[in-house]
Amino acid sequence: MATMENHLAARHIQNFSEASSLEKHWGYVDRAVPCTNDAGSCAYLDQVYGSHDLSMLYSGILWATIGGILLLWTIGRRVFSSPRADEVPTGSATDNERQAVKTISRRSRIRMTAEALVRRYLLPDSVRFVFGRTTRLQVLILAALAAYLLAFSFAGIVYQTWITPVKNSPGVYNTRTSLGPWSDRVGVLAYALTPLSVMLSSRESILSLVTGLPYQSFNFLHRWLGYIIVIQGSLHTIGWTIIEVKLYQPQPKVAQEWIVQLYIIWGVVAQILLLMLFALSTPWGIRLTGYEFFRKAHYVLAMVYIGACWGHWVNLQCFLIPGLAIWALDRGIRFFRSALIHYQYLPDGTMGFKTAQASLTHFTDEEHGDVVRMDFKHPQDPWMVGQHFYLTFAESSIWQSHPFTPLNLPKVQDGLVSHSYVFRAKKGETKKIAALAAKKLAAAPSATTPLILSGSYGESIVDNLTPDVNVLCVAGGTGITYVLPVLLRLAEQPCVKDRRIQLVWAVRKKQDTQWIEKELDTIRRAAKIHKIEVHIYVTKEASSKTPSISDGMSEKEMATKEAGSSVKGVRSESSLDVQKIGSQGFDRHPELDKLVAEFVEGTVRGSTAVYASGPGSMISDLRTIVASCNSGAKVWQGNERYDVRLVCDDRLEW
Repeated sequence: MATMENHLAARHIQNFSEASSLEKHWGYVDRAVPCTNDAGSCAYLDQVYGSHDLSMLYSGILWATIGGILLLWTIGRRVFSSPRADEVPTGSATDNERQAVKTISRRSRIRMTAEALVRRYLLPDSVRFVFGRTTRLQVLILAALAAYLLAFSFAGIVYQTWITPVKNSPGVYNTRTSLGPWSDRVGVLAYALTPLSVMLSSRESILSLVTGLPYQSFNFLHRWLGYIIVIQGSLHTIGWTIIEVKLYQPQPKVAQEWIVQLYIIWGVVAQILLLMLFALSTPWGIRLTGYEFFRKAHYVLAMVYIGACWGHWVNLQCFLIPGLAIWALDRGIRFFRSALIHYQYLPDGTMGFKTAQASLTHFTDEEHGDVVRMDFKHPQDPWMVGQHFYLTFAESSIWQSHPFTPLNLPKVQDGLVSHSYVFRAKKGETKKIAALAAKKLAAAPSATTPLILSGSYGESIVDNLTPDVNVLCVAGGTGITYVLPVLLRLAEQPCVKDRRIQLVWAVRKKQDTQWIEKELDTIRRAAKIHKIEVHIYVTKEASSKTPSISDGMSEKEMATKEAGSSVKGVRSESSLDVQKIGSQGFDRHPELDKLVAEFVEGTVRGSTAVYASGPGSMISDLRTIVASCNSGAKVWQGNERYDVRLVCDDRLEW
């Protein structure tokens, strides 16, 4: 601290030896009072300290605003809460229950109308070539934050120039301007945003606990807040470089003495780390180095950056300590949760760390990448539908983990919970595992691989799926794992009159249905009772006239006619009693705008939930389509058909 005060004394021409007292300023070094320098220097110091005090005030206002918004959000979730599926009265209800439902309905009309209006105008993607596949709502939130930061980067600063003499240098003058206080302002705001950036990136998210939104919903704001911090840090660095290299005299003596000071060296290190974080986080940087390298480097560089910021300006540790604490808490909880999942009885009867042994099924696809299915049982608590786990393939690398959504329902049987996953091998880790599965299955009829689980993560996507809600599931390829548990859950529930349920699944080849043939068979058995419509589009094969259920051919006849499979232990897709597999006109990509519109118009009553997972282009199209189906005015009038919400898996979107 004393060393920093000496440096700043020289920089701000303060004379601590002649000071009668020291004036405390939060986040800055103490000020020597009274000022014994020339009038211009004293006026400049008044501006420096006054501007810094405002910087701390504006930072406090920013955090108070964020806290207030989260508080209002929490209250709003309670007051205008959506009805939960397990709270809807069934059978005969008492007068009190009916009155409660009626009261909730009045309140729900306001909520549903507001949600329909928001979806109508803020759900579609916004300026995709700049922000990527991101909704207008996210961009609006970013714009509001950026506007606040822009306004308070300039507010309260007196824009003036002071020409002051240099002590013991007759005829030499310093040019002191408002560039100094302004550079400090953007630097303070960059520090103030650091804990928010860490919070937005946390997997064990505090924000998710408060808002009910999955942690991946905050990735966009984390990324762009990082860009803002890069701009702020760069402007702070450029501003003070101009001051010390150009405006302060005599040169080059001032610049040479300035750059070797310890706190400046740490500032340079922090700026270099910030630019490295930015370069590695761009799409080009990720493609060049690989996602896993980016992720690991991001963790390390971010914490070293915070340490460098501490070395540069320890007085602002009030912003750095929370950032470090949130980061450490996030990693600690991740490790603890994984340890809890795998702390099991070992074969020798003792307790210790035990991996999950997943059985492998391999589906060859040389053109688009092989597909692997993993099935295993593990003693743990069940997860919620829509949640996912991070899986580490211990035989390949314990330093990498990837998110996968279980395609089955979380059921406990004899203390064990079944897991089933499907993924397509692209490159990197998944390609290694696919090759390993093929090698093992070539040597033996069955094969397993050890897994380490972390999770579960995300939020339930069916808590608000009440019996009056119509369900449309749209999936592309392996995205079926996200929507399939929703259908399996509905298949186990009592049939609801007038409810529409439909699955639209786009696959490259007919044989791709083998990935989940057992689950599709479950849906087939429930299709007649629940009136589940299943449409599977084959997009990479020539038009086929394979008979469908609508052709009147029985399951037995179809199985007899086209029995057989290229994968051991998996029946042919032709034994599935689903609609229009590879039928003429279905060997193309589905026209989602027409399908969604027809589904919504075909509903008898209630709102609609569209569950979707697949390529980013599909999610973007669905956002626009679902937005056009919403109408706040019609929902306010009581027509719930135009209350259409989109629930999508966007973890991997850019």
